[in-house]
Amino acid sequence: MSGLTYEQEVARRRSFAIIAHPDAGKTTLTEKLLLYGGAIHLAGSVKSRKANKHASSDWMEIEKQRGISVTSSVLQFDYDGYRVNILDTPGHQDFSEDTYRTLMAADSAVMLIDVAKGVETQTKKLFKVCRDRGIPVFTFINKLDRAGKEPFALMEELEEVLGIRSYPMNWPVGIPGGYKGVYNRVKKQIELFEMSGRHGASILPSKAGGVDDAAFKEELGEEFHKQLCDEIELLDGAGEVFDWDTLQQGQLTPLFFGSAMTNFGVEPFLQEFLKMAPPPSPRKTLQGNVDPTEKKFSAFVFKIQANMNPAHRDRLAFIRICSGVFEKGMEVKHAQTGKMIKLAQPQQFLAQERSIVEEAFPGDIIGLFDPGSMGIGDSLVSAGLNATFTDFPVFPPEHFARVQPKNSMKRKQFLKAMEELAQEGAIQVFSNPMLSGEGFVIGAVGTLQFDVFKHRVEGEYGVNILLEPLGHSLARWLPRGVTTKEMKGLDKAVVVQDRWQDPVLLFESNWALRWAMEQNPDIEFLLTPASRESLVEK
Repeated sequence: MSGLTYEQEVARRRSFAIIAHPDAGKTTLTEKLLLYGGAIHLAGSVKSRKANKHASSDWMEIEKQRGISVTSSVLQFDYDGYRVNILDTPGHQDFSEDTYRTLMAADSAVMLIDVAKGVETQTKKLFKVCRDRGIPVFTFINKLDRAGKEPFALMEELEEVLGIRSYPMNWPVGIPGGYKGVYNRVKKQIELFEMSGRHGASILPSKAGGVDDAAFKEELGEEFHKQLCDEIELLDGAGEVFDWDTLQQGQLTPLFFGSAMTNFGVEPFLQEFLKMAPPPSPRKTLQGNVDPTEKKFSAFVFKIQANMNPAHRDRLAFIRICSGVFEKGMEVKHAQTGKMIKLAQPQQFLAQERSIVEEAFPGDIIGLFDPGSMGIGDSLVSAGLNATFTDFPVFPPEHFARVQPKNSMKRKQFLKAMEELAQEGAIQVFSNPMLSGEGFVIGAVGTLQFDVFKHRVEGEYGVNILLEPLGHSLARWLPRGVTTKEMKGLDKAVVVQDRWQDPVLLFESNWALRWAMEQNPDIEFLLTPASRESLVEK
């Protein structure tokens, strides 16, 4: 026990996701936050993969081989009185489903932007999800150790491309590609950083002082010092006025500059962000909002992960606690089935490092051993609390492939792999009566998911598979009770069944879909199963 009250424990929680386009530096920033938080003492730089040092938040073997994140990582640490829950998400669009679901568990988001590339495609999509969900967004302009766009140009780009105004919390000192530090607008002081040349493997020392300090004027030189003074005056005189309401409404983003690779500006960002980021917020349920001050326990499952420890073939359900105190071994009601279940082997994470959780509070993310009874979006509540959290989205797959084991003797292991990996939500599994008894059709948002799927089935389950991509790119569900027996114009479609045994039509083109719809004007063609929501508009 910490000695804090329940309300104090809730107030000190900060749970946020890091979002960005691929290669913007999300995983690097994550581990540098862990470095300054004292959770790790030497960062395994992404640039050092040839030396077999991997980012602390990448645990899956394929991530280490390819140098990308393909699944969300959950990491916790304490810093300056705060309990921090970081949700590091994949940047690649082929894994956007995992990112969207992870955002359901976050109270705020850190949007990482490459100083040279500015706002990129995936950044725009993820920002829209945050805005639609009312998640406050904080922006970190990354890679200031390299040449890039001017700071004022980036502020203008944020407003023109994303429609959000920005308020710089700090300001780079020097010129693009040759910055020496940042001016902290909150503390009204300059922070210069010593370049260690070690790619930010350890905490970078800095020295601070006022903008009028003679030592800094000498350090910067008269020209750069005057430029800084002019830019500060411009920001103070003509810049945005910081307002909490516009931040909460998604109309304003606090803006930070730095370099995750060299640790440039990382600690000042962490300090200010934790002060500004919101504590746990109320969560929507079908019965109304659940407030974090509610003493009865409630949580929802936002992620299922099989085989985090391949030696034990474990399956973990990640939950976001929304109200009440979690206690190890407690019994709760599984809202979807009405059954009481014991929450066994609760764990918190620092990448592959785990620790047993004795208690946890709203805002915390923990992993639970799951024998297969939980699914993404499920609700867990104390007896006597009637709360079912709003259903998580099912995304319409855009790519499909036939899959079957090469060796029929591996049938049992193959079926286990199909079941467990489908439950994680990355792929959707369809059966097809026209296929052989061992085959399935799988669907995914991106084709890279197929590579990950094949790698995991063969590496984690020991089953070599045949995976044949199909030419279909559109899936449409039929309303409950409707069958294909009386339908016309389906000669260009493949009929499969989803895991609820509902019929699904796969089409190769928009033309084939329109033809089927014209031939069956009285039947509705659905983007997702009739009982599910879709987060993404097509």
